Order: sequence, then C-alpha cells, then structure tokens
Amino acid sequence: MLGKFFQKPEQQENERVPPGQYLAKGFPVLTYGATPQINTEEWEFKVWGLAKPATFTWADFMALPQSEFTADFHCVTRWSKLDVKWTGIKVTDFMSLIEVDPQAVHVMEHCYGGYTTNISMADFLREENFFAFNLFGEPLPAEHGGPMRLVVPHLYAWKSAKWINGLEFLSREELGFWERNGYHQRGEPWAEERYSY
Repeated sequence: MLGKFFQKPEQQENERVPPGQYLAKGFPVLTYGATPQINTEEWEFKVWGLAKPATFTWADFMALPQSEFTADFHCVTRWSKLDVKWTGIKVTDFMSLIEVDPQAVHVMEHCYGGYTTNISMADFLREENFFAFNLFGEPLPAEHGGPMRLVVPHLYAWKSAKWINGLEFLSREELGFWERNGYHQRGEPWAEERYSY
C-alpha cells in the first residue's frame, strides 16, 4: 500500500512534511457522506452570527481580486501533498466586504451537505488562507470541494472545508462535525494535533 499510493518523503522534503505523514502520489479524496453537487448559478454564501447578515453570489466572489496559490496540503489521515496549485480569493480580501463584531473570536464554517468545522479568528484571518475555486488550472471538482472550498494550509485539511457556503461568527469556541467526534479542536500538523484525548 505504501509503495503504490504513498511514499516516504525524500531527505530534501523532510522539512516540509509534518511528523507521521507520507507523501501521496495522487490527490486522495476523503469524504464523509454524499458529495454535494452545486452549480455556480445556485451557489450562495451567507454570513451571520456576530456579523452583519449578508448573502453573496458566485458573481460577487468572482468580482474580488483573484490570486494563484501554491501550498502544501496535510490530511489528518497521515498523507500530505506538496505544491498543490490553486486559484482563489484571499480570506482577507473577502473579509473587507463584511462587518464583524469585535467580540467574535471563533468562526464556524458551514457547507453544503451539512458539514461544519470550527476555526479561531486568529487562524482564519491569516494572510495565506483563501477560498479556492480552481485546482491545477481547472474548475475545482466536486469531489475536492467544488465549486468552492476554504483552504487553510497551516492546519490539517479537515479545517479546509469543502463545499463551503457560509461563515457563522461566534463569541466563543463551538465544535464542528469532526471536532464533536473526537478530532482536535485546532488541528496543527507540526504538533500532530490529530485527536482530542
């Protein structure tokens, strides 16, 4: 199994691969439940909680500055993929469109299909985070979270919610789907924050 789908990092890659991880030869797809199928005409994105309620269309997002990103991707199930190429919109650019109460310290990511995952405002607002709609130059496939997903490169990939369609701003930490089912609240790969013990 290791040789067919995964490999140990080469020596020059070691500093980029967190402890306990192997390099994936492809780009594995891991999903709990059915894969939502949403077209960009129907897609919408809502903001609520400790923020002024707002709804955005696909066109609203596409009107924002778009950037190319290359980021390493680390899954809690012990595989990593280096140099994944995305096109997307910086979280910080999107945040310039909304009004958030200063009391908001956490965000719940909401997705088509009912998935949720939590993230602190400090982790969410990092400059390297983005909403992705292209993968390796092609529209983001549904199995990888298309039409749009969040990408948070410095945390395990379950925090990079697929099929994202909303952000709920919170005054305290609340747990999302995997966090309620035993996964770590934060999920930092270099500290191997895989599970809550």
